[in-house]
Amino acid sequence: MSKRALITGITGQDGSYLAEHLLSQGYQVWGLNRGQANPRKDRVSKLIPDLQFVHGDLMDQASLVAAVDLVQPDEVYNLGAISFVPMSWQQAELVTEVNGTGVLRMLEAIRMVSGLSGSSARADRPGQIRFYQASSSEMFGKVVESPQNERTSFHPRSPYGVAKTYGHYITQNYRESFGMYGVSGILFNHESPRRGAEFVTRKISLAVAQIKLGLQDKLLLGNLDAVRDWGFAGDYVRAMHLMLQQDEPGDYVIGTGQMHSVREAARIAFECVGLDWEEHVVVDPALVRPAEVETLCADHGNASEQLGWEPSVEFPELMRMMVESDLRQAGREREYGELLSAASW
Repeated sequence: MSKRALITGITGQDGSYLAEHLLSQGYQVWGLNRGQANPRKDRVSKLIPDLQFVHGDLMDQASLVAAVDLVQPDEVYNLGAISFVPMSWQQAELVTEVNGTGVLRMLEAIRMVSGLSGSSARADRPGQIRFYQASSSEMFGKVVESPQNERTSFHPRSPYGVAKTYGHYITQNYRESFGMYGVSGILFNHESPRRGAEFVTRKISLAVAQIKLGLQDKLLLGNLDAVRDWGFAGDYVRAMHLMLQQDEPGDYVIGTGQMHSVREAARIAFECVGLDWEEHVVVDPALVRPAEVETLCADHGNASEQLGWEPSVEFPELMRMMVESDLRQAGREREYGELLSAASW
């Protein structure tokens, strides 16, 4: 009998790639959907015809219990979150409710449906629902060492990072308190053509396409010296799946181990279309974060050794992939006289 998986955040970048990966592995896959009209649901439905949907909301405990009880999943992947870090300073309470307390609600739903009641339960119990929490490199924040690994201490520098840290620790707590098979993937930045337009790499690739076609002239960016460990989202969802296939639950850092600056991302992207980035990029102080995270870099040695996971896409290839996708999209929409949708995924 095929395994059953439930994914929150199904309409996001990671949710769609993970659904495709699990379906290719023979899973039956359900995506949690809040039920209101959502154009992204239509897009992911067309992209992944075999995907099924179930109603639920990370801010509604009863709906999560009902969803888990209905699907009876072998694995739950909690990717649902408000993932744009700068927004967390404007809507800190909402981000905390979804990204922090939402994790607790899903863990409680699994606990109640599974009938777990204490630490005497075992994480390897037959029929145990296995839980994946999408933790974040933003938890490291003001780093005390570089690169960062599973033992590096956390010092989050945004409400987003603080909420993700709570989600990470409450997953550990349910693993220790109730014997739940719960793991966290501490994922560093990962991008793709499906990345939201508000994220800097996609903002760059969209602007490059527009500028190349003469539809835009300038690109406004914040701190060009900020560096990140950027990888390909398609690689990272493989790691999520591998984490839930291990005999014992554990947390893993996932990243490339290579840092690149926003300036470098812009240079590579503009070079893809034969343009000089310095002629088009303008620094806007309003886009600089109140508290910047400067040096996030992953040590994924444990994932390599324990999971056999390695990234397959290099950063220049990733940026080219995104620029070429947005260039095709912009070209099609210009040809048909449509406006380029900034939220094309």
